[in-house]
Amino acid sequence: MKNSPWASNHAMLHNLSVILVRPRFPENIGMAARAMANMGATELVLVRPERWDREKAASLATSQGQALLDSAKREESLADALASCTAAFGATARTGGWRKDMLSPERAAREIRATAREGNRVALVFGSEDRGLDNEEITLCTHGVHIPTIAEHRSLNLAQAVLLLLYECLKADLALPFMRQRGEAYPFALPAKDNGSRRASLAEEGLLMAALRETLMNIDYLPRENPDWFLQPLRRFLRRSRLRRHEFDMLMGICRQIRNRLKKEE
Repeated sequence: MKNSPWASNHAMLHNLSVILVRPRFPENIGMAARAMANMGATELVLVRPERWDREKAASLATSQGQALLDSAKREESLADALASCTAAFGATARTGGWRKDMLSPERAAREIRATAREGNRVALVFGSEDRGLDNEEITLCTHGVHIPTIAEHRSLNLAQAVLLLLYECLKADLALPFMRQRGEAYPFALPAKDNGSRRASLAEEGLLMAALRETLMNIDYLPRENPDWFLQPLRRFLRRSRLRRHEFDMLMGICRQIRNRLKKEE
């Protein structure tokens, strides 16, 4: 159907990386690759897979996911895998504590659509089958995503979780041109194209948070014990602001000036 309102070039999915952190079973990697092929995602990243057996992975990837397995990237850390991304959505079954403000799959998909629409690289991040993402890895993600289940059975198979979230992403990608054709309002505000500087990457965000951490500890704003916990509200605030590169430069400059002033007063 050439003129179908559901037609889409899937720019969102082409800007989306699926990152599997410490996956334990090659069969799950294969099934995740198949799910990616079904939903139109094009980049698979593996962070320190515990067991890698391409033959086992390929047996469940079927012909649809073979190319994704062949082109899969390998990284030693989640931070390395996220370096070029602007936003990262970490899937987690646990909530509370460090895991606040969890998004539903539908809301996450709309956020991903809005970010990818600007040409930014976005990541969907999944932890290992037995432990999921740890607190440090969740902190590296700009958003948390929680797939609701019944209380008695909260754990999802890794490949199932990948399929569910990518399905919501595909729906969000397809819905925009369909709703525009019908004259309906999109249920999530899409940001206007910014003609100024680009969005700051997660690698740059990491540099900024490290500089802010050091600066705020040096002026006794952050406690020496567990400063990262008390830094979380500032991290969430900056992520909501959709930080731009010129704003990153400004804040890094402020940290630098404070550091220089403190050195003069020593």
